[in-house]
Order: sequence, then C-alpha cells, then structure tokens
Amino acid sequence: MTRDKNRVIIFDTTLRDGEQSPGCSMTLSEKLRVAQALENLGVDVIEAGFAIASNGDFEAISQVAAMLKKTIVCSLARASYKDIDRAAEALKNAVRPRIHTFISTSPLHMEHKLNMTPDEVVDRIIDSVSYARNLCDDVEWSCEDGTRTEEDFLYRTIEAAIKAGATTINVPDTVGYTTPDEYRIMMRKIIENVPNSDKAIFSTHCHNDLGLAVSNSIAAVQGGARQVECTINGIGERAGNAALEEIVMAFRTRPNAIPFHTDIITENIMKTSKLVSSVTGLDVQNNKAIVGANAFAHESGIHQDGMLKNAGTYEIMTPESIGLKKSELVMGKHSGRHAFRDKLKDLGYELGDNEFLSAFTRFKDLADVKKTLYDDDIIAIVDEDMRDNDHIKLMNWSFICDSWQASSATFGMEVDGKKITVTSEGNGPVDASFKALRGLTDGVPTLELYQVHAVTRGTDAQAEVTVRLEEDGKTVNGHGAHVDTLVASAKAYINALNKLKVKREKTAPAAISD
Repeated sequence: MTRDKNRVIIFDTTLRDGEQSPGCSMTLSEKLRVAQALENLGVDVIEAGFAIASNGDFEAISQVAAMLKKTIVCSLARASYKDIDRAAEALKNAVRPRIHTFISTSPLHMEHKLNMTPDEVVDRIIDSVSYARNLCDDVEWSCEDGTRTEEDFLYRTIEAAIKAGATTINVPDTVGYTTPDEYRIMMRKIIENVPNSDKAIFSTHCHNDLGLAVSNSIAAVQGGARQVECTINGIGERAGNAALEEIVMAFRTRPNAIPFHTDIITENIMKTSKLVSSVTGLDVQNNKAIVGANAFAHESGIHQDGMLKNAGTYEIMTPESIGLKKSELVMGKHSGRHAFRDKLKDLGYELGDNEFLSAFTRFKDLADVKKTLYDDDIIAIVDEDMRDNDHIKLMNWSFICDSWQASSATFGMEVDGKKITVTSEGNGPVDASFKALRGLTDGVPTLELYQVHAVTRGTDAQAEVTVRLEEDGKTVNGHGAHVDTLVASAKAYINALNKLKVKREKTAPAAISD
C-alpha cells in the first residue's frame, strides 16, 4: 500500500517526556485514563514510559500495552541490552509494540556524558538497534542532541541505525537550540545525503527552551519528517515539548501554507487537555493557544462587534472544532441516574458500574449544597473520584478556626488499609492541615506552591487546589476539588503525598558508559 506522503504520524510522549515535568508524576490509574483518552483522540503512537526507570513505569507500560487495541505502544530504552530486554518484556501484550532506543551523538555529549569515541558510539548503535530489532519489528532510534551533532557524523549514525533495522529515525532538538530554518534544512539534507533514508520514516522531537518547539516541528515536517513527537498542553522537561494541539490545528487551519494532515479527532482535544491538566495538577495558562481559557474569548468592543456580525472576523477556527462547548445549567439535585450517565457520556466519560455509582453519589451530595451544576463541576467530581489514592485515603475531617484558640485540623485517614487519626495546630486551618498530613510520610516534603481557584462562578463554587511538594530533588503536583476550600486543600496535599511515593520508586536514567 502506498503511503500518503502528506500524512503526519502523531507520536505522543505525554506519559513519558511529559511526566518528566517537575511535579507531573502520574499514578497507574491516571496513566491508564490518559492513554485511553489519547487513543480516543486518534494518536498513532503512545510512548507509555521508560520501562527500566522503575517497577511503576514497567507496570504502567504493560497495562497500557494490554489495554489499547489500535495505537502503537512504545517504551523508551537506552542503548543497552538490559534496557531493551525490559522494554520488550513490558510490551509483550501490545497489539502493536515499538521499542525506542537512543544514544547521544553530539561531541559535547559523547565526551562529557558518555565518555565514548565516535567509533564506539556507532558500534553501540549497530549493536543496540540490531538487538532491539530481533525482539520487535518496529524499532525507533534517536540521536540524542541531534541538532548539535556534526553533520557528517550524523549521516553516518543514521545510516548505521537504518541498516541495523531501525524503521523510524528521530532527530531530536533535545535542548531546544535550533531554529525553524536550520531544522528544515537539516532534515532535508539528512534525507538527501543518507543513502538508505528511503527505508525509514523521519521524526522530530522538539523542546521549547526558546519558545520554538511548535515552529521547529512544523519546519521539520516541511523538510521531510513525517512523524512529530509532542505532548498534550506542551508539558515536558524544562520549558516543555511541542504542543500536540497547536501542531494539529495549525495543519487543519492552514492547509494552503502547511499542506499536511493527521488522523487526530480534533473534537476530542479539549477534553483530553482538561484530563491531562487535572491528573498532573498543571493548569493551562489562560492565553495558551487552542486550549487556554481565553483562546476563544473576546473582550474588546471592536472584536465583539465583529464576532456578532461574523465569527470569522476574529476566529480562524471554531470552538466546536476542538470540542469546546459552553456549560449548560441542566443538572441539579432532581436529575436521575440516566440523565447523569448521558451527561457523563457527553463529557467524554465511560465509567464502570462501581465508578458510576461513586460519581453519582458525589454528584448528589454536591447538588444538595449547590443550586446549579455546570459541566465543569461534574468534570471536577469525576476526575476527583477516579483518582487513585491507594496508599493514603482521606475518610473524614474536622477544622477549628476562631479568635479564641489556636487553629487546628484533625483527619481520619486510611494508610495502606490501616485506619488512623492525625491532628495538628497551625497558623490557620490550612497550615494546621498540612502539618498534620506531613507526618504521614517518612520524608520531610517542602511546600513549594499552594494555589486555589474556583471551578465555576458563585460563592458556592467548588474550589480546585493545587499543591506542589519537593523532597530530595523530586517534585510532585497534587490536585484536589471540593466545595469546602479546606477539604480541597487537604485532598490536594494527600494526592501529592501519594504521587511522591510513586516518584521515590523511580530512578533517573543514567548515561551509557559501560
């Protein structure tokens, strides 16, 4: 079958590179939810993790691989047998597995990170790619720090990787250093000068250190790349990765200037963005392109006048094209199970019986204290209810805050199945809460961020709280929602503690030097 020369493969690395953002560790259940959402979005390849990094990563890749039916599931691996074996084992139940192996090729990295000569690096590429290909038919190879690699050596390494069996070649801008013109020319010259380039698909993976990740990715496609590696909301290490939603909508909105297309179902973009924001605790900035709260907002009188006459005057795409719908006041305490299930389906949730009953109970509880329920209220309920807090669970609470005695907080908890009570005093109920909960961990986490915002309007709005904790260089974001800001704060802190436990189990991948 002849491949469509203008179709671009979307390789999503939210679960791997995105999770490496400070504070963005996800629990297993959260990773499974995001993976399912990505498949529903139409993503071609999901990089589910780094199998050797931890038992948690291995288990997440294994379960994602077993769950997904259409999408290619990929595990990252360094250029070592141990890494590649671990990746292959994690992917054994995948319908469409891929091993993604890499090694640095720039002079700076080879000398200071790898302590290897160029010839040794080429030998390692041949050895590792050949080994991976014997375990998996679909092998991707990346030249880490590719945009700072010497031109002739870059061609040599790519030719060797393809000859050894790599079917996809990724040339990453690992440190966000290149510019669109440089990257476009580089990609074109690689394809023209590597003798066996016709036997592989070329890929781009751009970081956003100079704010050029999306522009660079599009430029690479114009230069001949046909796979783009990106993340939802552009999350990732340092300044982040190229944002999937921006690249996809640029192709869709400007076909005359950028004549490429993807199989992404763009109407699912917004709910996928919201899911990733919820599970990572990273709010999308209001002026973020495509998915920001202000992306389709118009305050200027001139703009509003134009919009009323013709939406095309100031909108180059429709809100509906990314699945954005206005909240409707249709749910309340008299709404039944059937209506609630239909609303969940409309919002993109398919819950099992137990999950549905739990969410419905919380919906009814909220409806008793709120006069009107918005879609965002329901989203907050379900996201909170589906969160995996197996290690630490909040059962009940009590707060004291008045001018006659010290503020205090008391919580009934379940920790690893054992019921306990924790209590503390503090400078206000939030401080008391965090002091009480801090004792649930063996470490001494530092509070780096405490942020509160209302899910919807009104004094009875649910509060969404984000907490960022740091411990021994490991950072996590916790997220909680409740109509009581104090309870939302406690839930966010507990969510962060649970993620910190996951983070402790993960080891940072070292450079290949053996």
